[in-house]
Amino acid sequence: MKIIAMIPARYAASRFPAKLMQDLGGKPVIVRTYEAAVKTGLFDAVYVVTDSEVIFSTIVKANGNAMMSKTDHDCGSDRIAEAVTDMDVDIIVNVQGDEPFTEKESLKSVLEVFEEDTTGEIDLASLMVRITDWDEINNPNTVKVIVDNRNFALYFSRSPIPFPREKEANAKYYKHKGIYAFRKRALMDFQRLPMLTLEATEKIEAIRYLEYGKKIKMVETNVTGIEIDTPEDLKRAQQAWR
Repeated sequence: MKIIAMIPARYAASRFPAKLMQDLGGKPVIVRTYEAAVKTGLFDAVYVVTDSEVIFSTIVKANGNAMMSKTDHDCGSDRIAEAVTDMDVDIIVNVQGDEPFTEKESLKSVLEVFEEDTTGEIDLASLMVRITDWDEINNPNTVKVIVDNRNFALYFSRSPIPFPREKEANAKYYKHKGIYAFRKRALMDFQRLPMLTLEATEKIEAIRYLEYGKKIKMVETNVTGIEIDTPEDLKRAQQAWR
């Protein structure tokens, strides 16, 4: 299988504009993320795909592979789909640009899903981390996922799912980590299919796949990492880097 990593990179993030260009140990966050993806050694190639001339030139100056989006996109999947349309690839891994602590073992676990999928049942795979802190479980910025007994995703939500009506049932709660591995055909389908009500309501792009019957295999990991969504996250990342 030919496997590549694509890092979608918007400059104008709504919660923390220009976060990908913030300094992290002497280099911008987006460069650290790119270097982390390359360092895993799991990919035939790694690209940053962006709508920003600033991010594009920054990656090129760092001797990285960068591509400019030709049109505006509402989400990372659409941006990546445009970029890979004419590429001869089997699996595309979406690495979030704000995750400079991306590491090998979790990504390797996601890719192994496809090696074991001899029937082609799985359209895409992603990561989940168990969470127990109720502030995080109730935080709408934390996307939760529930799965069936084979770890296929049933639903994603910003609300606590399952709702803890009966706490003695001891339900487990999982945070969705926004790293996806797609079969190319699933990604191409995503680009042409219109957004439906559930995705529009929750603003979670993974829901579109479920609404159109795609199968998402979730892989549990213990690695939480640091996602840089806010200035406070950046401070934590800088402390961790030091």
